[in-house]
Amino acid sequence: MALRIVDAHPDRFTYHPTKWEKFPDGTDKIEVGGFLPYNLLSGEHILFLASFHNNDITLSQFQVMICLLQSFIESLTVVLPYYPVGTMERVTKEGTVATAATYAHMFSSLPSCGRPTRLMVYDLHTLQNRFYLHGNSVASLQTAIPLLKNRIKETNIDCVAFPDDGAAKRFSALFSDEFHVIVCGKTRGENDVRTVVIQDGNPEGKNIVIVDDLVQTGGTLYECGKTLKEAGAASVHAFVSHAVFPKESWKRFAHGGDRACFDTFWVTNSIPTVTNTLPKDGPFEVLDLMELIIEDLDHYSSA
Repeated sequence: MALRIVDAHPDRFTYHPTKWEKFPDGTDKIEVGGFLPYNLLSGEHILFLASFHNNDITLSQFQVMICLLQSFIESLTVVLPYYPVGTMERVTKEGTVATAATYAHMFSSLPSCGRPTRLMVYDLHTLQNRFYLHGNSVASLQTAIPLLKNRIKETNIDCVAFPDDGAAKRFSALFSDEFHVIVCGKTRGENDVRTVVIQDGNPEGKNIVIVDDLVQTGGTLYECGKTLKEAGAASVHAFVSHAVFPKESWKRFAHGGDRACFDTFWVTNSIPTVTNTLPKDGPFEVLDLMELIIEDLDHYSSA
């Protein structure tokens, strides 16, 4: 994405490549660009595109952030579209590590370049995580919903559904003036079996998109889509900002899968290691975050 940003905005951005290598013993051998023949980064506003898709990569990126902040830069903005530990913020069993808190401690302990590091995150799963940051880092919460709204202008979608009350409280205000809104939720039935029911709204004859912040195995999304179709929806689509899909669980939603109930399944490229593997001929369509990120650099909150 960094190269595409520079190609699209050459008057605003300069790209300095970094070499991410390893020594024979497995430790990091990293060479940050922009320091030869002299420090070209000093006095500059630095944009760092981050991806915490595994622990090894995460630690390497923290080391580069520290290096940058100690190199006389003017400011550092870290774009981390998907904050992977957002769901691990509470402890019900002593000894469990709340990684949302530990990551926040690491960000908050970064060196200061004279102003806080700005951490841009899209559709953070648990919004209270922003308050875990303190000191030298400040969260800048953004949303990918504008990408979806622009895309569905080209469709016949006239209704937005939410799989639970939490998603409705979070996102419904962004749609309520333009679309019919449906809220689903889980209820306990016989033998304590949970089922998805429609709590508010009528899907009959509607062309619906279900909106949520992320998908893992997608069980709730699937049950919600199936319930809406059974209630008479004309078509059902899905959108999530973050396609986590552990263990290639996206295959269940692809053509021929046992959860292939969506006409279109929109996701963003917030986790490119996953979205780059999605089939081109299935229901999946990847919405590019790049231009939204550029726009949001100048707006400190859109969430």
